[in-house]
Amino acid sequence: MRWDHLAENPATPRDAALFDADTVTTRTFDTPEFRGITFHEVRARSIVNRVPGASRMPFEWTVNPYRGCTHACVYCFARKTHSYLDLDTGLGFDSQIVVKVNAPELLRTHLGSRRWRGEHIAMGTNVDCYQRAEGRYRLMPGIISALRDHANPFSILTKGTLILRDLDLLKQASEVTDVGISVSVGFVDQELWRTVEPGTPAPERRLDVVRTLSDHGIGCGVLMAPVIPFLGDHPAQLRATVRAIAAAGATSVTPLVLHLRPGAREWFMAWLQQRHPWLVRRYERLYAEGAYAPKWYQRRITRQVHELAREYGIGPTPPGMPRRIRRPEPAASAPAVTGPTPTEPAVTGPTQLSLL
Repeated sequence: MRWDHLAENPATPRDAALFDADTVTTRTFDTPEFRGITFHEVRARSIVNRVPGASRMPFEWTVNPYRGCTHACVYCFARKTHSYLDLDTGLGFDSQIVVKVNAPELLRTHLGSRRWRGEHIAMGTNVDCYQRAEGRYRLMPGIISALRDHANPFSILTKGTLILRDLDLLKQASEVTDVGISVSVGFVDQELWRTVEPGTPAPERRLDVVRTLSDHGIGCGVLMAPVIPFLGDHPAQLRATVRAIAAAGATSVTPLVLHLRPGAREWFMAWLQQRHPWLVRRYERLYAEGAYAPKWYQRRITRQVHELAREYGIGPTPPGMPRRIRRPEPAASAPAVTGPTPTEPAVTGPTQLSLL
């Protein structure tokens, strides 16, 4: 493995490596939840990453305490990043996990730098920061605490139920800065979930997260991603998913159609050939132009989901509406604090972000 000059992407200069070979400690744990998984503990040199200018991401900075993901989603776009370490982008991505053990302290130092301007930081957009490894390494409490203490805005996207462990920290952070939480639920079909997302909590458990956050006064949107062509896009499947999302109390639902970048594409197509060989040619035609499904297909799915969302009383949050996390009401004995209410832009058309 190329530990000596590991970088976020192969174009990064060699003198900008994230950590050195002598900082790596490799561990395995003989417990049922971690059997077959190897953890590479590293002391990273940096933790706040700038999103490339050509990216479709609606944010500029990210924090990724882990690389590789035990969720083992067959479509995960981040698989390609494991090739930068000379690691396999298939099973290796699912079982060889890089853990940046000093992420919380690095972030706190970064946020305190005079050069940092308090910009929004997104988490969970590469691999899930609440994957199984977080239960052992507990990096997120320190990360959220640092963001809270510096009143730095942030967002979290997750498929993990472990986020509820940090509920109190999230509530504290929301009192001083802008916080957004989204849970990823692309479908509620049990058979589809077991085969394409084998390491994740079941969709209904993720929707329980949405429900619990809502019950504690923390709004939560749902990223309905990915919508998988020919396997999860039937009108009845879309309806069942949106209905379940609405019943969980989600503040918004945003559909994203499956996209297949190099690295993910090969792994997904191999899975498709094994599980649904009759769909291989249809996928080759649908994705003939590249990683993204055609615009007409994206627009069709977006329109269907938005129509269902309106029917069930949810949808993209329009301008002027509260953000996902609401400030607590002031105590009756304390004077009310007034100020501008943060808003988020409406989603007015088909949206295809490179999140999952």
